[in-house]
Amino acid sequence: MNENTENSEMSFLGHLEEMRWRLVKSTIAVLVVAIIIFINTRLVIDNVFMTMKSPNFPTYRFFCWVSQQLGFENMCLGEIPINLQSITTTGQFTTNMYFAFIGGFIITFPFIFYQFWSFLKPALKSNEVSVAKGSVFYGSLLFTLGILFGYFVVSPLSVQFFGTYSMSDEFSNNFTITSYLSMITTTTLFSGLFFELPMIIMILAKLDIVSSGLLKKYRKHALVGILILAAVITPPDIISQVLVAIPVLILYEIGILVAKRIEISKK
Repeated sequence: MNENTENSEMSFLGHLEEMRWRLVKSTIAVLVVAIIIFINTRLVIDNVFMTMKSPNFPTYRFFCWVSQQLGFENMCLGEIPINLQSITTTGQFTTNMYFAFIGGFIITFPFIFYQFWSFLKPALKSNEVSVAKGSVFYGSLLFTLGILFGYFVVSPLSVQFFGTYSMSDEFSNNFTITSYLSMITTTTLFSGLFFELPMIIMILAKLDIVSSGLLKKYRKHALVGILILAAVITPPDIISQVLVAIPVLILYEIGILVAKRIEISKK
């Protein structure tokens, strides 16, 4: 084996080792925060999840105020008739572990993104690094905005819709705690990930997988895909789907601008 081959192999193994340690650091960060959330379960459940059943939740109060100001039909809600129950022996414990882990991932996302960016950055050219300056900040900001959007818009709409929906007065909504907490947690997380669309486009553009022209060409196809995704994570009503689809469409257009800027930097 010649010297160049050995150096190449050492470089490859070195990259694998670096990736492993960055994954280890990210995993430890998630686990530490997850343990803290697990220890403070009652505080988190009462103040993050259960408040979404109350008419005093900020989103419901906002829609109530808007309807009053515009003279629309009263949109003020009463208490949402949801009863929660655990129907398996380990139901509460496993659900607790699930939302604690997801919460750990959400809170430590900026750190995880920083680890990913630090691993990717050495492979970029100087002009590409310049274009991607502030990626960790903007990626974290987009994710945070997505989480807030998911928690204050998508999740309460889902809770309100499914909590008040009834086929007959003979039926009551007795949800399992797993389905209730998972709906809020998963919806909020997916919203945060959807808001990363410009960052995903940026990475794909740097790898020459997509271009601004390609994104423009398939804009209509993207619109259909976004509407389908909005339908998946929202209640089956058009208002909720539009509320989700509009910001994602805006982010898609921002992604086109990002791809165009990257193309200019490569010339």
